[in-house]
Amino acid sequence: MSTKNKILIYTNETCVYCKQVKETLSKNNITYENRLTSEFVDEYQKVSSLTGIGTVPTIKCGNDYYVAGRDFQNPEQLVHILQKFEESAFSESRRALERVKTLNYQMNMAFGRLDQLLRQIETKLNIKDEHKSTD
Repeated sequence: MSTKNKILIYTNETCVYCKQVKETLSKNNITYENRLTSEFVDEYQKVSSLTGIGTVPTIKCGNDYYVAGRDFQNPEQLVHILQKFEESAFSESRRALERVKTLNYQMNMAFGRLDQLLRQIETKLNIKDEHKSTD
């Protein structure tokens, strides 16, 4: 598989995970240009400033950036993302707005689950306290 978008991967020499990601990309016939953070210091600084996460590997495909842990959990998931990649028909501002709305929704759901869990813990603690006071 060869994507029509140029893929850049920012790595460092000692990153074992970077090596694993590059091997998986190669096995899946995904061509990329490796950019060592030690050689592309200024460029990588701009990338990490943009993403807010200075970690490797960071992958650029089209105008999108994919950061390990944030956007993909393993090399195979990254391969899937890159194989399905298409430039968006929507403007950057529209995409950003939708992502913020999605993030807000996900945070709301996470806090709702946390609230439920805390209420369950509180209920269990109150039951134990009631048993102690009746003994």
